[in-house]
Amino acid sequence: MVLKIDFNSDEAIYIQLRNQIILGIATEEIRNGDSLPSVRELANHIGINMHTVNKAYSVLRQEGFVKVDRRKGAIICIDIDKYEALQELRQELGVLLAKAHCKNISRNEVHQMVDEIFDAYFAPDREIN
Repeated sequence: MVLKIDFNSDEAIYIQLRNQIILGIATEEIRNGDSLPSVRELANHIGINMHTVNKAYSVLRQEGFVKVDRRKGAIICIDIDKYEALQELRQELGVLLAKAHCKNISRNEVHQMVDEIFDAYFAPDREIN
């Protein structure tokens, strides 16, 4: 899996790492049961602090994407309940749609963008922007 971390971004590196792993799961680059690199290995590969990777893995564990085993490390284990996931998505979308409304982004523009992003998960050769 190729991780794209922007060191100049205002977004925290652990959040970028978390998001990249979630995108990897959604695009099936990473599958349920796959092991993620060890904290040390990934930190060295990206050139970041081990605590940053550990924090990303911890957030992924709390969100139900990863199970951490002392012997096997971090393993993709998607166990989040669909209802809870939908409620969380509704809350996050509420804020995003409010931002879009403030910027005069139309319903059709939002629908088109959602369709493009959603379709990208079923057509791996398409790039998600």
